Amino acid sequence: MQHTYLTTAMYHFVSLPHFKTLREPLLEFCISHDIKGTILLADEGINGTVAGSEKSIHAFLDFLKNDPFFDSNFKNLSHKESWSDQHPFYRMKVKLKKEIVTLGVPGVSPTKMVGQYVKPQDWNKIISDPEVILIDTRNDYEYAIGSFKNAINPETNTFREFPDYVKTHFDPKKHKKVAMFCTGGIRCEKASSFMMSEGFDEVYHLEGGILKYLEEVNPQESLWQGECFVFDQRVAIKHGLEVGDYDQCYACRYPLSKDEMKSDKYTPGISCPHCYDQHTPEKLQALTERQKQVILAKERGIEHIGTKPQFMTKQKKKRLEKTENV
Repeated sequence: MQHTYLTTAMYHFVSLPHFKTLREPLLEFCISHDIKGTILLADEGINGTVAGSEKSIHAFLDFLKNDPFFDSNFKNLSHKESWSDQHPFYRMKVKLKKEIVTLGVPGVSPTKMVGQYVKPQDWNKIISDPEVILIDTRNDYEYAIGSFKNAINPETNTFREFPDYVKTHFDPKKHKKVAMFCTGGIRCEKASSFMMSEGFDEVYHLEGGILKYLEEVNPQESLWQGECFVFDQRVAIKHGLEVGDYDQCYACRYPLSKDEMKSDKYTPGISCPHCYDQHTPEKLQALTERQKQVILAKERGIEHIGTKPQFMTKQKKKRLEKTENV
């Protein structure tokens, strides 16, 4: 099957003291090339996932890596690619942030201190060491649909909770070897910086994250179990970066299996087994009305969410900000 849209996930920790000046050139380039997605900029680097035609995405990567405007800051930018039949994003956004992934600990950055990078081909050997403590740095709902064999689930709702989790559960004097991973590598890379600042000496993190592992490691040799949650319309992916079998509840954003979507507690766009009894009457009414609009839009052959910015409640903004920890 010939897929239509190429998605690239990328990030790079690099000192960008003038990062605010990069926003408009990036936004203008993406809009002019019909690229959609989200890019985050901060003084510690760049983080983003965007999609478009193959020609547009390759032009975008060339622009980042080689245009003199960027002073070679992104020359060594690494990225991962995957294909989809439908556009995974509705609009293009370039945001200015304090951090490109929010840990919330001042002074912690891989540009200053970082753990040991482990290639996907070497990851199995590291995590098979009985002395290594394997930590999934992602959120609880991500862990729920897939993780590495014997990985610890911190049961966090956001990456901001990770520092307190580490301080509560681990001691650098007792836990000598720690390995961590996340979706694309950015959270575990920053987590390694935090753990080293806390006195942990032997800290490993999966270079390129789960996505790179699923792309490069033979499924027969894989220690990955389940699917990998992603923060776009694909919801989850499998080995080879093929789109997975999960959907997502619009109301609570939780990934849903086929069995969960057969539940009496699941109503598309309104509730699922994870949130069916948690909505206020006002919230339920709003979700019901939105779902009616979604159905009408589909019947008319148009997207419910367009390319123009829309009003966003504080609650929705907070919820979406949680999904930016790629």
